[in-house]
Amino acid sequence: MSYEPGTSECRLLIDSKAQIETVLANLSRLENTDHIRLQLLAVYNQLEGLHDLRRSKLPVSSASAGGDTDGNV
Repeated sequence: MSYEPGTSECRLLIDSKAQIETVLANLSRLENTDHIRLQLLAVYNQLEGLHDLRRSKLPVSSASAGGDTDGNV
């Protein structure tokens, strides 16, 4: 997965989402973790919303130059 974060805030959001993805994958191999996975997925979606806001606030020149293409889930 290749991506170029547009800002340090985007980098933090990308890293946080990736860590949640790892936890979700680990929990999927354990029984009785459905509720925890749903909660983590909700947090992931909130982070994705913040990331979308950050991306929309990038200057047009930065966005058109490939500012933040991170290959989301």
